[in-house]
Amino acid sequence: MKPQTLHTVSRSTASSMAQVALFAALMAVLGLIPKIDLPMGVPITAQSLGVMLAGVLLGPKRGFQAMALFLLAVAAGLPLLSGGRGGIGVFMAPSAGYLIGYAPAALIAGAIMRAVPQRSPGVIAVGAFVAALVGGLLALHLFGVLGLMLLAHLSLKQAVIATLAFVPGDLIKCVLCALVTHTVARGLPDWQFGGRRA
Repeated sequence: MKPQTLHTVSRSTASSMAQVALFAALMAVLGLIPKIDLPMGVPITAQSLGVMLAGVLLGPKRGFQAMALFLLAVAAGLPLLSGGRGGIGVFMAPSAGYLIGYAPAALIAGAIMRAVPQRSPGVIAVGAFVAALVGGLLALHLFGVLGLMLLAHLSLKQAVIATLAFVPGDLIKCVLCALVTHTVARGLPDWQFGGRRA
């Protein structure tokens, strides 16, 4: 490998690592927004917006890595979840399914966004909404329902009804994700949404 090519690869790797760390930090910042506790033990938080943005803006691989890094920090005991929660215990609570779903949800959102034609900011924003909807809402809620069934011992019907409480807020987050993506597409026209290679 030529020295110039090696330098380019090295710079690209450093840039990817920085983006992964940045989005893990963004998740921590979103955790500062107060949570709304619900009776079933799963709070409403702003952090699922970070999952959507990670997938859409970073792509499947780096989006997954950013969420995995964030969850690793949480498991290590850092109080990065909304309400200052952290530690291995949060992965045994009724909300654990949603947490475990963060990384796969970002991966799915990123994979969908990668397939979106990058013709204009409007098209990119619509694609971001769809990617956020499928990855950050449907996939994330699937993991959440499984977690409620396993850890809160709810039936499938009860778990689905319980997770519906989050849908209106998550639809708003999908719209916010699309708006942020539209702004990035206008301001940074060379941005490779979904982690595409230039």
